[in-house]
Amino acid sequence: MANRRRESPSELTPSWPDAPSSDPAGETARQFVLNLRCGLGERSVRAVAEQAGLDEATVRRVLSGAAWPDLRTVARLEDALGARLYPR
Repeated sequence: MANRRRESPSELTPSWPDAPSSDPAGETARQFVLNLRCGLGERSVRAVAEQAGLDEATVRRVLSGAAWPDLRTVARLEDALGARLYPR
């Protein structure tokens, strides 16, 4: 049986990340991105990615909804920003 392609978070909402997603995982990813945007403040994505020890492209893909944030990415960004980003 072939694996089905997993939709990206942005494909699960009509207007990423402004519109809520009816998919629970997509909504969690959307809330994470909204929290990340807020946590970035005036800092650049490049500076935060470097501080977190992440590839800038990874952070940009998460922000754009093209990629799902994995636990390592979530933990490193939370540590770098000193904020809880994963929705509770």
